Amino acid sequence: MPAFCPRFHRAIELIGRRWTGVILRALRSGRCRFSEITEAVPGLSDRLLSERLKELEAEGIVERLVHPEFPVRVEYRLTEKGRALDQVMDGIASWAERWIDPEDAVSTADAEAAPVATAVSGANPR
Repeated sequence: MPAFCPRFHRAIELIGRRWTGVILRALRSGRCRFSEITEAVPGLSDRLLSERLKELEAEGIVERLVHPEFPVRVEYRLTEKGRALDQVMDGIASWAERWIDPEDAVSTADAEAAPVATAVSGANPR
């Protein structure tokens, strides 16, 4: 097997972008509204979520469903291509359970959320 495979590289770049994995994980439960995803993923800004959802939609991994109601209701769900990542996500979850120290995972999540909390509160980070 060659060390470099363009398809593998592209796939890792796509699903390995910051926050993309947890967004995909949140969508595994089925249709989700934007606010449900932000609630499920602490520290994820609206701007970044919007950006990632657009990228995933452009790649055919996520589908945006617009319900013409008043007010308009928008939901997101995984496409067949997105659901095909289930085994990959399960594999990463299993690997993480075995190899990632729970304290490291919590401190990483806290560090990711800190800039968002600072921006919202207006406090100056030190």
